[in-house]
Amino acid sequence: MLKDKMEKAINDQIKWEVYSSYLYLSMSAYFESVSLKGFASWMRIQFMEELTHAKRFYDFVIARGGRVILTEIMAPPADWDSPQAVFEETLKHEQHVTSRINDLVDLAQELKDHATNSFLQWFVDEQVEEEESVDEVLQSLKLNENNPGGLFMIDKELAQRAFVAPADVTL
Repeated sequence: MLKDKMEKAINDQIKWEVYSSYLYLSMSAYFESVSLKGFASWMRIQFMEELTHAKRFYDFVIARGGRVILTEIMAPPADWDSPQAVFEETLKHEQHVTSRINDLVDLAQELKDHATNSFLQWFVDEQVEEEESVDEVLQSLKLNENNPGGLFMIDKELAQRAFVAPADVTL
C-alpha cells in the first residue's frame, strides 16, 4: 500500500508526464507548421512515449491500492525560434523530469518504500536514454547551424524513428 505522501507525489508526476506529452505534441505541431515532417514525427513519438509513462505511473498507483487524482494540465508553448531552440527546450525539460524522478526515488527511500523504489528504477534508466537522445539531436543541429542541407538530412533521419509500445503498458 502506498503511503499518502508517496501517492500524492506520484499523482503529481502523472500530471507532469501528461504535460510532457502535451508539450511534445505542441512541438510536433510547430514542426508541421514549418514543414519539417521528420522532426514532427519524432516529437509525435515523444508524445506517445510520455503518455505511456503517465499510464505506467497510473497503473502502479492502482496496483499499490492507491487512488489516482488527476489535476489541471497547463498549456504548453506553441512557437519557437528554430529547431535548435525546440531541442534546447526539450533537453531542459527532460533534465527537469530527471530531477523530479530523482526526487521520487529520494522520497521512496526516505519512506522505506522498497516497491516504489524498485518501480522507479525503470524511470531512472529511461531518463538517461531520454536526455542522451535529445542531446544527440541537439548536437547535430548545432553542427549544422547554418547549413540548410544539414537540416534536411536531420529531418530525414528523424523521420525513421518508430514508436514501439511497451508490452507491459496498454493505453
